[in-house]
Amino acid sequence: MPHIKRFAILLLTLTPLFAQEPPAFDPKTIDPSVKPCADFFDYANGNWIKSNPIPAEYSIWGSFIQLAESNNQHLKAILEEATSDKSAAEGSIRRKIGDFYASGMDIEAVNKAGVAPLQPEFDRIAALKTSADIPALLAHFHLAGIAAGFNFFADQDAKDSTRVIAQLFQGGLGLPDRDYYTRTDAASQKQRDQYLEHVAKMFGLLGDKAEDAAANARIVLKIETTLAEASMTNVQLRDPNAIYHKLTLAEVQALTPDFNWNLYLDRFGLSDPGDINVGQPGFLKKVNDLLKTTSIDDWKTYFRWHLITETADELSDPFVNENFRFYGQVLTGAKELKPRWKRVLAATNNALGEALGQLYVAKYFPPEAKSRVLDLVAALRHALRERIAAATWMSETTKKAAFAKLDHFTVKMGYPDKWRDYSSLQIDRQSYVGNVLRGNAFEVRRTLAKIGKPVDRTEWLMTPQTVNAYYNPSMNEIVFPAGILQPPFFSPNADDAINFGGIGAVIGHEMTHGFDDEGRQYDASGNLKEWWTPVDLKNFNARARKIIDQYGAYAAIDGLKLNGELTQGENIADNGGVRVAWTALQQQWAKAGKPGLIDGFTPEQRFFLGWAQVWRSNIRDEALRTRVLTDPHSPAKFRVNGVVNNMPEFFKAFGCDDKSLVEGSASERAEIW
Repeated sequence: MPHIKRFAILLLTLTPLFAQEPPAFDPKTIDPSVKPCADFFDYANGNWIKSNPIPAEYSIWGSFIQLAESNNQHLKAILEEATSDKSAAEGSIRRKIGDFYASGMDIEAVNKAGVAPLQPEFDRIAALKTSADIPALLAHFHLAGIAAGFNFFADQDAKDSTRVIAQLFQGGLGLPDRDYYTRTDAASQKQRDQYLEHVAKMFGLLGDKAEDAAANARIVLKIETTLAEASMTNVQLRDPNAIYHKLTLAEVQALTPDFNWNLYLDRFGLSDPGDINVGQPGFLKKVNDLLKTTSIDDWKTYFRWHLITETADELSDPFVNENFRFYGQVLTGAKELKPRWKRVLAATNNALGEALGQLYVAKYFPPEAKSRVLDLVAALRHALRERIAAATWMSETTKKAAFAKLDHFTVKMGYPDKWRDYSSLQIDRQSYVGNVLRGNAFEVRRTLAKIGKPVDRTEWLMTPQTVNAYYNPSMNEIVFPAGILQPPFFSPNADDAINFGGIGAVIGHEMTHGFDDEGRQYDASGNLKEWWTPVDLKNFNARARKIIDQYGAYAAIDGLKLNGELTQGENIADNGGVRVAWTALQQQWAKAGKPGLIDGFTPEQRFFLGWAQVWRSNIRDEALRTRVLTDPHSPAKFRVNGVVNNMPEFFKAFGCDDKSLVEGSASERAEIW
């Protein structure tokens, strides 16, 4: 659960770079019936939106997923070749990904097996006699990636970024967010009723009688509601100091006297874990209370539920279909289940991502793309430095620390220099769900083995085939996988305006995360440490409040407004990223000259069109509601319109005046970086 700041709203894979490359910008996506000064998102993307309805298997359809669809075909080819390769050496990454994919594609074997592969796990649950047996079971589940009760993982010490320590965090819920259990509006109550129905149906598939299944669903909801009520909200979790409570094992034991931590940790081989960061001490206290007040039979019901819900996609069709009905249809509005090969590909990617990525990079990633984008990074770093220097609201003392942080940014581009070693991961063609659980256990063991050791700064937290980018404040690094280095983000054949509006804004976005409401709290070495003067911090917070209020006033659907507090970090990064990219583009034009009209648009207009086209998308109402309630990123429409509303350069480029503004008024314009 590393604390990284992602650029995109989805983690998706992309097409092979530059193969039959689409145009860097297609004017046919524009809807000329919409005035750019009234709704720039709809103007720039309107015709695309009209001609690209959402396919039945998706809840959102846009440039990200279009690229993913194409790329999946190539990843599928890699997997099918590996599956049929009889010469692949035992233990090789080619053999492992082939065997994993083959086990998932053998639908006859999966359907015939049903839940039988999980019987040893159900037997473990049935063997529980008292709450004293729960720590050992939870350790076993957590090792297999079944996130019941709470989360235990390894991550950097937020205040000593040179070392990795154990982390305990809230968890154990089946709905997307704690607020799903606590909201009292009619829509939320309806979703809880639908959740109860779903849980009961899953218990019915396990063989429970109807009345028992319904009763068991109520038990699950009761336990999860108690956990949710003790959990911090998504907004509260944004404060890194609020989730930092470094304790000794003895102190953790004193906090939860009815939970045997030695028994739990021994299952991971951690008899002496050292310091443990407890993100939410109140949550752990509630877990301890539940151990005393919840019957062992109710705990068994809760554990059965989490075992089945977190493995449902790897089981027989009835479990897959019911799991999709609730999590796909009810929560996101998707109409059809994705084809099996896409689902198995995703599972393979999850378990063996860098193994698949190694083959992907070798076949599809041209080295010249890496050097070209590194040049852009240098230009954006210089531009951000200039914008910090020009900030009249910051003192020279804080600016000096900001420059040090910017200068210490590590940049990772394309793919890792050192690939992950999967030699200890055992994969076969006999059990799909078994492979998934072993893949989970491999990753848990790999990460927990870091505890007490120096930080490996070469490690990547995304695979090369991912279309995304991230900033990691504890590493003070920006990372750009190969997958994002292609249209609509980047094209070696595009004019500078389109590239700076696309990948340039992405680079600026990730750099700005180092100076958003969370990232600004980490210093140049990645330590959670205050380096702002009190006056500068007050000025920053006042400017951030304008962004919070601006986005919090935007209504996404049926009067449901964005959560300005939850989305402020991403909104700060979007606004800063586009401004920094704009500054870098002006510097580029000063050196190389500014071109004339292209496709009938000025270079300035093309820059903003480059930003807008990245976010072209259609989304179902159900998915939009879920995203507004849970996602720290604003919906695509507001990522575009919110940014341009704050930039006078946009208004000048498109001839707008203050009476014809995008999503707001002149008084709402906000700027930090």
